[in-house]
Amino acid sequence: MFGWRRRKAKGKKQDGSHEKQLEIPKHFRCPISLDLMKDPVTLSSGVTYDRESIETWLEAGNFTCPVTEQVLRSFDQIPNHTLRKMIQEWCVENRNYGVERIPTPRIPVASVEVSEILLEITASKNRLDQVGCLESVEKIKNWGVESERNCRCIAANGAAPVLTAAFHAFSTDSFEKNANLLEEILSVMNWMYPLDVESMTNLGSHSSLCSLVWLLKCRDVSAKQNAMIALKELLCSDQQFAESLAAIDEAKEILFKFIKDPISPSITKASLTVIFHLVSSPHEKIKSEFVKMGLVSSVLEIIMESEKSMCEKALGVLHELCHSEEGREEAYENALTIPVLVKKILRVSELATDYSVSTIWKLSKFERKCEGRVLIEALQVGAFQKLLLLLQVGCGDDTKEKATELLKLLNPYRAGLECIDSVDFKNLKRSF
Repeated sequence: MFGWRRRKAKGKKQDGSHEKQLEIPKHFRCPISLDLMKDPVTLSSGVTYDRESIETWLEAGNFTCPVTEQVLRSFDQIPNHTLRKMIQEWCVENRNYGVERIPTPRIPVASVEVSEILLEITASKNRLDQVGCLESVEKIKNWGVESERNCRCIAANGAAPVLTAAFHAFSTDSFEKNANLLEEILSVMNWMYPLDVESMTNLGSHSSLCSLVWLLKCRDVSAKQNAMIALKELLCSDQQFAESLAAIDEAKEILFKFIKDPISPSITKASLTVIFHLVSSPHEKIKSEFVKMGLVSSVLEIIMESEKSMCEKALGVLHELCHSEEGREEAYENALTIPVLVKKILRVSELATDYSVSTIWKLSKFERKCEGRVLIEALQVGAFQKLLLLLQVGCGDDTKEKATELLKLLNPYRAGLECIDSVDFKNLKRSF
């Protein structure tokens, strides 16, 4: 039973009950959620619902009134101000029971209002009117802050293509001069991902990408975070943007700095995702540049100390770097590589295990000098036992094939080698 309870004061006579329960009047409850209505609206069927509940019902594709099951003549939702005032008065009367007065709801934004403001943004963009465009974008931002319903309405009315077109135009004009406007556009874009093709084209243009890199370099943490999220969304949607980004001066150095000297977990995660797509490119030069910066050592540190999501991303980056000879050479030279990879097998997630097994396999297959060192080191930190267990519990076909091959490669080295606990790798000397 839904309601509020209040304990009676000590010392007062009790009539057999330690608690008094306050019942919510039935007509104050939403017929869908059965909760106290905060923003009651009436449908064409004459039944009143809480706005959030009925909008969820209608957005799910329903065309009937939930109570009467009648097909609705229209989807208009008329605010029931009389009932809302009655609910507010009831809340005030029962505040001693811990009931808080519901605030007077703001009128939600309408599609026509969104369309009008988007036309204003387009007009400002065409005139390169930074002040006018900024005012319109801030208005959209304020609407979005008011409610999730407003966010959905703004996105559904085509805001993303208009905003990204403005971002492209003002980036082309001058991202230094228009920095505040560009930051505001990215802030609003945060609740519009994933983007449509037109929006991705606008945001992935050369001038837009240069603007995003500049924001990463020169602006505050909030701007850096929004710019990084935009880059992550772009590269996750289409690999071609990775090659365009890699061609921009300082882009790779800035991304690496976020890994080496982290400023926030969200930026580090997004940076790892962006770098993953960059090093997944067939161009060996990109991998080579990151390796020379010291990315192998940096991601090994992250793998060793981070939580699941970040660990998976770092393992993915290391896996891609080891596709190149330079990346493998750096991995061979780092004392953490094999102990860390073996430790993460069956310890983080299926994806982390796949990356770990594949990277060890790659390092053992392509090892040239000191042949067998990788296999011996893997045996010493318990790789043989972990791979056997992995085959028993099950894994993907590719990982199973590589684990089986690794076991065959490891077997000749088992005699006379003592397995040490893989947690001991923390005391190993690091290459930097």
